[in-house]
Amino acid sequence: MASKRPSLTLEQIALSEARKAKRLRQEQAPPPSTDSEKGKIVQRQWLKLQDPPNMDGARRIKVFTWNLLAQCLVRRELFPTSDCLKANQREHMLYRELLSQDADILCLQEVDRLEKLVPVLQKAGYSHCYASGPRKKHGCLIAFKKDTYQEVGKRLVNYDDEDIRFEGSELARKGASFRTKNIGHIVALKSTKDDFNLVVATTHLFWHPRYTYERARQAGILKREAVRFREQLGGWPCIISGDFNFAPDDAGYSLAVGDPLLPKQEEDIRISQVVHATIDPTVTSGSPKSAAQDENEEETDPDRSITNARSAKPADGLLSCIELHDLFKDSGPPLKSMYDLGMKKYASSDDSPNIPLKFFGDRVSIAFERHGAHEPQWTSYTHYWKTVLDYIFIIDTPSIQSSVTGILSPHRTEDLNPGLPRQGVCASDHVSLSAEVTFVPQIFSLNNTVE
Repeated sequence: MASKRPSLTLEQIALSEARKAKRLRQEQAPPPSTDSEKGKIVQRQWLKLQDPPNMDGARRIKVFTWNLLAQCLVRRELFPTSDCLKANQREHMLYRELLSQDADILCLQEVDRLEKLVPVLQKAGYSHCYASGPRKKHGCLIAFKKDTYQEVGKRLVNYDDEDIRFEGSELARKGASFRTKNIGHIVALKSTKDDFNLVVATTHLFWHPRYTYERARQAGILKREAVRFREQLGGWPCIISGDFNFAPDDAGYSLAVGDPLLPKQEEDIRISQVVHATIDPTVTSGSPKSAAQDENEEETDPDRSITNARSAKPADGLLSCIELHDLFKDSGPPLKSMYDLGMKKYASSDDSPNIPLKFFGDRVSIAFERHGAHEPQWTSYTHYWKTVLDYIFIIDTPSIQSSVTGILSPHRTEDLNPGLPRQGVCASDHVSLSAEVTFVPQIFSLNNTVE
């Protein structure tokens, strides 16, 4: 039977051949360079901090974390002051910043365009492990120096599917307020050179500023699962870093670092104890754009109040403030923030007058006895949104204790104005963090005290 498909014209044939030739050139092209003029970024100083007193058997690890701003999420209306929102304007800046610290471990969020990024990482000597939430066009990536570590296990934590209690209905066991499709990505790294091994986790928690409860729930689940995973391996030290979407004065941060909740934080949790239409489809939509939003698109209005939700009922199983506290406490010691500890250490050093730093506590009052005041002043800075969202946390073991011995200095506010991303400054709406963490084996005496 003769084909009914019409014959191609000479112009169509020529166009097809040109497209094939272009694809072939792209496939044969070397990985993108980080050395071009397009890749210029603001250079930040490395701050060397004092070593712990006993360094016998110590192991230094440099950790880098960064939210790359996925290209699939870029919207002009979100970044009206940016001058580099196109992929080809940002990518060389991204590559240069990623590789600038020569870190042992990279924890990256909002990662897309893997076909561009992975060759750059491979050329620089990294292996990687990538994971994303269901139907998400971007995800989390952990990269590690392949001549130092090998992946020996991994765990994907889908917060929507994780239980926070053992009894009750499926709804009550999960205690979720919103199906967010956010994940935690956990990887076990075994050293190829010695017996020092690590568990590394990264995450991008739910972004909506009004959902304080859901973010705290997700952070508690990540800590619990990271600790469970490392105990299965024999109790390795754990690095947890990423975009937590909460500030140092938020309930989620206080719960993570072991501070008691303040009355204002408890109120924020209570206000956000709702059940969204993604959990309960019977909830009536409060706006023309219902819960069935684009699966791969985040909200475009960061100041939007809670909509499409109802107040939680006891049968929904949402955790009380006390239960949230227990979720964090029962999974082991509090998280240690390397920047909060490191910048506090630097501020009291003799070097601090040489490179004056600004802290989160310079603009938001935090009581002396609480954690968070010495986090950077900003880790996310756009025309609409300026705050701290990104952290490098450590969970020690009884036999290995960590100390921060170096940090990458934060950006100055004047460099970030009028908002990121910005050519010659930073390719993302978040700034990268990098810390040198020194892990020191503890020597125990016969009476089980540390010498």
